[in-house]
Amino acid sequence: MRLTQPHRPSRARSAKRLPGVALTAALAFATAPALRAETLPVVTVMVDNAKVMRLPERTQTVIVGNPIIADVTLQKNGVLVLTGKSFGATNLIALDAAGAMLAETTIRVEASQASVITIQRGAEERNSYSCTPYCQPSVQLGDSTKYFGDVSGQAETRRNLATAGSTSPGR
Repeated sequence: MRLTQPHRPSRARSAKRLPGVALTAALAFATAPALRAETLPVVTVMVDNAKVMRLPERTQTVIVGNPIIADVTLQKNGVLVLTGKSFGATNLIALDAAGAMLAETTIRVEASQASVITIQRGAEERNSYSCTPYCQPSVQLGDSTKYFGDVSGQAETRRNLATAGSTSPGR
């Protein structure tokens, strides 16, 4: 067995490693907002549901981090309608006219578990039903593609039939 002294890089080699250290420090700093997000107030809304919120006075602009997860509609007098679009979490920021941040909150969109039953058949087939009180097909994010398409297609056909009758001439 042979023992060797620890290798000590020359100053030139140490200088080459410095960008790597700086990158590591920058990545650690960049993740700090992710840690801070955990301390923000959390507003929970169910997917496909709306919630009314009151914004701080002087709010002029509302920003949603990921509009695929949640959508907002600004009403009069600082009232905001928050709609859950997809499962997940995002943030909401309220700015005043000068662009100063007035408030920030985390928006968490969850599934309603009260009346939805999910049937999983193997790894690929998942179907959801709304049981209020009788179980009917109710597509949810994550359902199998065929089931989602079939049920959505039926719902769209039914909606089109209903709206076609109400927009026909002479009514």
